[in-house]
Amino acid sequence: MESLLRWGIANAAPQDGTQPSPQPRTDLDPGIIDAILGKSDAELMKEALTVAVDERRDEDDRVQALDDFEMLVEQIDNANNLEKLKMWEPLQALLVNPNSSEEIQRQTLWVLGTAVQNNPAAQNSYLALSPLPSLLSFLSPTVRSGKTRSKAVYALSSLLRHNAAAVVQMADAGGWTVLRDALQDSDITVRRKVAFLFSSLLIPTTMPSTTTEQPAGVQQPQPPQAAVHSSSLSLGPPQPQAQSQSVTLHPSDSPSSNALAVVPDPNPPTTTSLSQPQPASESESVHPNSHASMVRDPSSYATSPPTIAALEAHRVLPALVAAVTAPIPHGPDGESEGGDPDFEEKVLRALHTYVGPCGCALSAEEKRTLGTWLNEQSGKSGGDTKVAERWALTVDEVRELKAATA
Repeated sequence: MESLLRWGIANAAPQDGTQPSPQPRTDLDPGIIDAILGKSDAELMKEALTVAVDERRDEDDRVQALDDFEMLVEQIDNANNLEKLKMWEPLQALLVNPNSSEEIQRQTLWVLGTAVQNNPAAQNSYLALSPLPSLLSFLSPTVRSGKTRSKAVYALSSLLRHNAAAVVQMADAGGWTVLRDALQDSDITVRRKVAFLFSSLLIPTTMPSTTTEQPAGVQQPQPPQAAVHSSSLSLGPPQPQAQSQSVTLHPSDSPSSNALAVVPDPNPPTTTSLSQPQPASESESVHPNSHASMVRDPSSYATSPPTIAALEAHRVLPALVAAVTAPIPHGPDGESEGGDPDFEEKVLRALHTYVGPCGCALSAEEKRTLGTWLNEQSGKSGGDTKVAERWALTVDEVRELKAATA
C-alpha cells in the first residue's frame, strides 16, 4: 500500500503555476442539456407567459399556454416567484386588455385565483395592483358566460379569504353590492360560490391559548391511575371557575364493587380555550415565507369583523334570507324553478355562522321570514333530521338556526 502511494506521488503531474486553470467546456449544446435535465419552472413560466400575451399567436396556443401556466403556479414556490419575475403586471394587463377574448380572460382569472389561493405573500403582491374593481367587473350581467362569472368568483374568493386588507377594500370597490346581487345570478354555480364565500369570510379567527405557563403541546406525565380531565372549549374568553372541574378516577375501596370513585384532582390541568390571535412578540423570529405576515400580524387574516360590518351596512343579510326563502328561477332562460339544496346549504351555513360563532342577531323581519320557511321545509321533509340530511347540516345546526329565528 505504501509503495503504491509512493508510485502515485512520483507519477503525479507537477503543479506548474504557468499552466492555465481548467475552463468549462464550450462544446456542450444547451438544448441537449435541457432535453436531459428539463427546463426550470421559472423558464417554463416565462415561455408560457410570453405566448399568452402575444396577440399575434393563435388563440388556442395562448389558451393552452395559460393552462400550462396555471398548473405551474399551483406550486406555492412558483406562485411566490411571480413577483420576482415581474409577472403580476402582465397578467393583470392581459385580464383588462380590451383585445383579450373572453376565453383568454377566463383562463387568466383561473391563473390569478390559483396563484393567490391560500398564499398571503401572493395575495399581498397582487393586491398592490388594486385589482378588485376589475375582478368585480366580471360579475356584471353584461358578461354573458356563466363560466367566466364563476371564474371571477373563484379569483375573488382566493384573494379575499384570510386577507383582512382585501376585505376592507371591498367597500370602496362596491364589492359587497356586486356580491349581494350575484346571489340572484342566472347561473346557480355562481350563486353557490358567492354564498360559500360569505360563509368563509364570516368564520371567526381563533387560536388555542393556555392559562398556565406550561409549554403548549408538551405531553404531561400521568400518574398510574387513569386520569380523565374535562377541558373547556369555547369561542370566547374562558369563563372564571370557582373550582377545578378536573376529576381523577380511582378504583373503589369497596371489595364487592369494581366501580370507579370520582375524587378531586389536586393538580388541575391546563384549560384550553379559543381566544383572539396575538401578534408575535419582538423576541420571536419570523422567518421569511409565504405566511410570514400571518405570524407577524394575526389580525391580517381576521376577516370576520369587517365582513359582519359589511353585511349589515350593505343589506346583504336580507338578500341571503330572500335567496333561500324566495329564490328566483335560474338557468340561461330562467327555466329552473324551486330551491337548490346545495345553494340552500351554503346560505344557511353562512347564516348559522353569523348567528352562532359570530354571536350576531337577525332583524325581526329576517327572523320571521327565515323561521317560517325553516318550519315549512322541516314539515315537508318529515322532520328536522330529514331536512338536515337534505342540506348536509347536523340536526343541532338546524335547531340552532330555528332557535335564532324564534
